[in-house]
Amino acid sequence: MRLAASATKFTVSIPESALTDLKARLTRVRWPIEPQGAAWEYGSNGTYMRRFISRWRDEFNWRQWEARLNRYEHYSVPLKRPDTGTEQVVHFMMERGSGDNPRPLLLTHGWPGSVLEFLDVIGPLAHPERHGGSVEDAFTVICPSLPGYAFSMPLERPISPRAIAVLWRDLMVEVLGFPRFFAQAGDWGSVVSSWLGVDHAEHAVALHLNMVPLRPPILKESQPLTAAEKEWIARAKKLQASEGGYQAIQATKPTSLGYALSDSPAGLAGWFVEKFQGFPRGPAEHEPPFHMDHLIANVALYWLTDTATTSTWLYGAAARSGELALQPDEFVKAPTGFLLPPWDLVPPPPQGWLERGYNVAHRRDLERGGHFVAMEQPEIFVEDVQHFFRGRRL
Repeated sequence: MRLAASATKFTVSIPESALTDLKARLTRVRWPIEPQGAAWEYGSNGTYMRRFISRWRDEFNWRQWEARLNRYEHYSVPLKRPDTGTEQVVHFMMERGSGDNPRPLLLTHGWPGSVLEFLDVIGPLAHPERHGGSVEDAFTVICPSLPGYAFSMPLERPISPRAIAVLWRDLMVEVLGFPRFFAQAGDWGSVVSSWLGVDHAEHAVALHLNMVPLRPPILKESQPLTAAEKEWIARAKKLQASEGGYQAIQATKPTSLGYALSDSPAGLAGWFVEKFQGFPRGPAEHEPPFHMDHLIANVALYWLTDTATTSTWLYGAAARSGELALQPDEFVKAPTGFLLPPWDLVPPPPQGWLERGYNVAHRRDLERGGHFVAMEQPEIFVEDVQHFFRGRRL
């Protein structure tokens, strides 16, 4: 691996003044009124959120999470946007793998996640021999922050997933010197990675996804929908109607929402935390199945980098560009493996639906869990990633 001179190494270090200001704001929360007995039905539950904010204010230690982040190498690099021709600064976190020839693996997060989603899987992926595995499965792991997220700033105007795929190609090929690499992703990362598999399959030679990202083209004459596909589409639409309101807001009026997210850390937490409750198991009485400090750290990263609003711009950019669907002449050529949880933005689809748009080489349907697989089920995540890429050549 060769690292281009344009990449600048840095250490994550948030100014103490920002932490002092954050704590002061957390002492002045004005709580919303919620229906009696609503649990999580109407959004983030008040009882849970009071505990969350209290812990964030009085017990949570950001510096400990900074130290966890700084176990890995951090870089920023300017890359040329294909849509505007201007420079976009991209942050990436990297762990060089064990052995003589660790394979490059690009891990991409989504919203409202971050590179913090991967903290429990980077070590086993980069150094499997330290975790009961074989060094032959080692990866050099590269985790970029999407433009407008965390340290990939400033973002002057929205950028679409397909344009980000060009940035990722340039990052891996031109900056890091990996002409061929693997990619793994969920959420927005799976959309970006899918476009890598459409436009840059000579570089992104295999994909592993834990979400179904792009709608395939439907050719009614030659490829009519099956009964199973029609039933699945109906279920997906029903789920979208109950869970997709945030997408509509963020795709249409993100600045209006941004006044709350940028001014109130409690407001930011309330908007984010419900997603970590609903997407893992579905609406119920349960609390998020993640350690509260991990959720706080993720929200804090958005707050301390002031990227809550810019992170939402991707929704509008994708909607306006039409980049959530494949056209009839488009296909994800790169061999693709799927690790699909039972609860997600869309339920696991019929196999035929996947094969309309993807070169499906592997599929595993999980028995439990949801959207944030690397956080919720890190052991299964690592095992499936290793299994899918094992033996694949670069």
